[in-house]
Amino acid sequence: MASWEKNVNLAAKESELYFLYHIGLHLSWALLNILALFNPKINKFVKGRKSVQDYLEQLLPKNRPVIWIHAASLGEYEQGLPVIEKLRKEFQDHFILLTFFSPSGYEVRKNTKAADAVCYLPMDTQRNAKRFLDMVKPVLAIFIKYEIWPNYLKTLHSRKVPIVLISAIFSKRQVYFKWYGGFMRKALGRFTKIFVQNEASQQLMKEIGIEETILSGDTRFDRVAFIREQRTTLDFMAAFKKDFPCFVAGSTWPEDEDVILDYINNYKGELRTVIAPHDIKPDHLRQLQNKLTKPSLLFSELDDNSLDGIQVLIINTIGLLTRIYQYADVAYVGGGFATGLHNTLEPAVFGIPVLIGPKYHNFQEAMDLVHRKGILVVNGAAEFNQFMDQLIGDQDFRKNTGLINSDYITSKRGASIQIIDHLRTLL
Repeated sequence: MASWEKNVNLAAKESELYFLYHIGLHLSWALLNILALFNPKINKFVKGRKSVQDYLEQLLPKNRPVIWIHAASLGEYEQGLPVIEKLRKEFQDHFILLTFFSPSGYEVRKNTKAADAVCYLPMDTQRNAKRFLDMVKPVLAIFIKYEIWPNYLKTLHSRKVPIVLISAIFSKRQVYFKWYGGFMRKALGRFTKIFVQNEASQQLMKEIGIEETILSGDTRFDRVAFIREQRTTLDFMAAFKKDFPCFVAGSTWPEDEDVILDYINNYKGELRTVIAPHDIKPDHLRQLQNKLTKPSLLFSELDDNSLDGIQVLIINTIGLLTRIYQYADVAYVGGGFATGLHNTLEPAVFGIPVLIGPKYHNFQEAMDLVHRKGILVVNGAAEFNQFMDQLIGDQDFRKNTGLINSDYITSKRGASIQIIDHLRTLL
């Protein structure tokens, strides 16, 4: 087959995939509008997008250039925050617009002072992309980690707007590296610069012909280091912990709780435990409290005298966990027995040992720290109990294990500074 025929066939396949992508988007939006009638979270997802145009018409400035930053959810926002804050400080004449895809990100950070305006990103249709960009007119667009939206990227590229992807990480499992991934590879190729977390990601980009990459590392290290340096105290935690050893279990799923509760219930000495479940719905919180034999209290029920005699504090709000970890002597990070591990850097930065479940291999920092023995992997309750006895009982072992974690994070700082240095050349 002649090369021109191959190119024609390839273009035809990409056109078919593009058509299917559009059909899928419109069908998804129609389905979401139906589901929104029955699901509060989906209702926020749909309703929030319908008000974007009115919101932007009121807030967008007439005489300030706009930097647009997009995050999928809360985790990506936290990852990008060091860059956002540096942009806001250095380019004060620019207007910072932050968009979210997920309600779990938008609802928590819709009032953040890191941006001048915060809203949902309309669905990635051709019409939405054109209308959104006609209004915003960004001079720079920044996407965080995984966010690849073909129509927004295509429209930005056609308007010669610099587009940057930060803290990106890639693996062979992703669609870009499959035989059928040409459509998404083309979208990825529209970025002006891609800042990757590791050398493996940079090599994968080269294998698909994308050369505009920079090995900068992960901005989350800068973020957690900043939180550590702030050391914002929590009076309720100081009153709860007193001088007792403190164990904090963050972002736990039911599968994690099944592993840790036996130790909590049967510990013979004085131990203060904080559990911050991933699911803070009332039904799950009731089930969790029913499984505890030690006196427990929900954070929402806290008052001046309510901590007397309490040994387990359950955090049923969002936004406190990163600061609670500073009071821990040992931490457990959830998800390793369920859908996937949550953020281990948040406790590790405070120089404490971290325990996790066995599903951690998609997370580079967890693999690094498991190898260094700052993070300890448990495969069940018996192993968890054994490690906890050792960590609580042996102060030197606990201190040395935690030091591995804080030293590792300190050595990985600097990604946001490197990214800002390059962004200056685009603005």
